[in-house]
Amino acid sequence: MNSIKVLERDNNHIVIEFNNIPRQYVNALRRLSISEVPTFAIDDVVILENSSVMHDEAVAHRLGLIPLRTDLKRFVMPHLCDCKSTLGCSNCRVLLVLDTESQDKTKVITSADLISEDEVVKPVNKEIPIVSLAPGQKLKFEAYARLGTGKNHAKWQPTSVAVVKDSKDEDDSVLVIESNGSLKPEEIVLEASKILGSKIKEFDSVIQSLSLPKNI
Repeated sequence: MNSIKVLERDNNHIVIEFNNIPRQYVNALRRLSISEVPTFAIDDVVILENSSVMHDEAVAHRLGLIPLRTDLKRFVMPHLCDCKSTLGCSNCRVLLVLDTESQDKTKVITSADLISEDEVVKPVNKEIPIVSLAPGQKLKFEAYARLGTGKNHAKWQPTSVAVVKDSKDEDDSVLVIESNGSLKPEEIVLEASKILGSKIKEFDSVIQSLSLPKNI
């Protein structure tokens, strides 16, 4: 009998046991969780002022790797948005800004200093360092976050761990998903299952549309 059982679950990870389900399907969920479940990440940075020791490109790179909490119900992928704009709109991008300077002592700028226009899409951790400013140095920029997938860049991967292990029963598999905080672990698995279902339907549709040679 086929069954799925959640063995462990908390805010960071989920462990699911698949009974009598082909391992390739479980591994497909693992792969999709890494590469095709969308999350928000900073994709474009406009530096307005930067007198720190770090180059603009390095600042932008660090910003892109900060995991952002993601709401998949309210936003769409940029290429699917009705705005058809490279700048994006409120349905496909979120603006985060920073405007700060150091006064009389060195100041460490962290993800807590980022101000998001959206109440949900914010850094998952407030203690991620971005740059240190010496007295008199300033940093000001606009950062635009968009949905993307891990197959295009690692910054859009929602998982920090995604593995399939053997269970006690040789016919069973165990899927372990650890989130980086952008999505809840169960959200990652559910979204991966939706994507897998969509791909299977698409594949079936293509097969059904094949026309066989008349001489067969």
